[in-house]
Amino acid sequence: MTEPHLEHSIFGHHHGEHPGDQHDGQHDGQHGDHDVRGRRGRRAQPHRRRRRGRRLGCLVVALALVAAGAFAAYTGLRPVVEGFMASGDYPGPGSGVVKVVVNDGDSGRAIGAALQKADVVKTAGAFLDASAADPRSAAIQPGTYTLKKKMSGKEALAALLDPKNLTVPRVTVREGLWKSEVFAVLSKRTGVPLAQYQAAAADPSSLGLPPQAKGNLEGYLFPSTYDFPAKATAAEQLSTMVAKAVSTLQAAGVAPADYQKTLTIASIVEGEAGVADRGKVARVVENRLQNPKGPTIGLLQMDSTVNYALQRRGNLTRAQYLSAKTNPYDTYTHKGLPPGPISSPGALAIQAAANPTPGPWFYFVTVNYDTGETLFATTRAEHDRNNAIRQAWCDAHKPKCEGSG
Repeated sequence: MTEPHLEHSIFGHHHGEHPGDQHDGQHDGQHGDHDVRGRRGRRAQPHRRRRRGRRLGCLVVALALVAAGAFAAYTGLRPVVEGFMASGDYPGPGSGVVKVVVNDGDSGRAIGAALQKADVVKTAGAFLDASAADPRSAAIQPGTYTLKKKMSGKEALAALLDPKNLTVPRVTVREGLWKSEVFAVLSKRTGVPLAQYQAAAADPSSLGLPPQAKGNLEGYLFPSTYDFPAKATAAEQLSTMVAKAVSTLQAAGVAPADYQKTLTIASIVEGEAGVADRGKVARVVENRLQNPKGPTIGLLQMDSTVNYALQRRGNLTRAQYLSAKTNPYDTYTHKGLPPGPISSPGALAIQAAANPTPGPWFYFVTVNYDTGETLFATTRAEHDRNNAIRQAWCDAHKPKCEGSG
């Protein structure tokens, strides 16, 4: 009976019920217990709501922070991501017109950077990738290229390999020109003022001119076709030509001490031979120099040297010949070689001067100006007969022989 009493005393007394009524106490105790739990449940609900509210608020704040962080990260990293995901190459084929300069010695990376700067390619890497896959890229020439904007790397490479897109100061200097004529040709083709070539020639030591030339460029401006760099100065162009002349002399086996003599003879050969046998013309010059007591008594008697003395092209009149007698380049009056070269000889003339054809000739004359046919002679009488053949041709072609002495 103790336990029911305790149970009743706890719950029943708590509710003010009489402890002796067991049935009622149990009922009341159960009821009271239910009532207590009910009151506890009612009292717990606000706390639970507050806890749920706080949890929900924290979740919302957390989600907001995550969203804000994600947005900030997206905003900050968007260019990087887009740059990574986007192609580094234009699809091509491009449009418009743009000029791009490739300088002599430019690496593939330098060319790619120039193309990217001009917006020819989207990135230098696009061009480098195309170059790495095509061994022809090593053949890209210096110069100014006409290209399109927004080309693919592969298309840009193909355009650089197409000579139709290349504009270079390409200059062809033919054989036998005087230095004044060479300057004029260079200036016309490259756009560099004539005065700049003349100024560069006044400082021959800076052009690599050999000391044997004694400061005179004449003869050392080697005739050839040159693709000069887009921004090559007058001095740079002349230096290139001088270096080419020296290398040609060396290739012909000419010693430095003989540069001047060889070029002088070669320039006469160039001026006299036309399409004739240059080796034979060189031999005539050597025979006259080596046999001062021969039929020409040491006089070269070359019209080309008188032309140079007077700075006049074409056949000369007798009066013009007479006017040149005081000039050291007049080989009808002055024995031996003239003071220096009289023009820019080519490789064939240099080779002929360095290795003349063996023979006894002292004379030669061109008997047909159209074909360049030239006859060689050992004696004066033989030469006179040959000269008569020339005169007969001139009588039949007077306009082509006017002024001939």
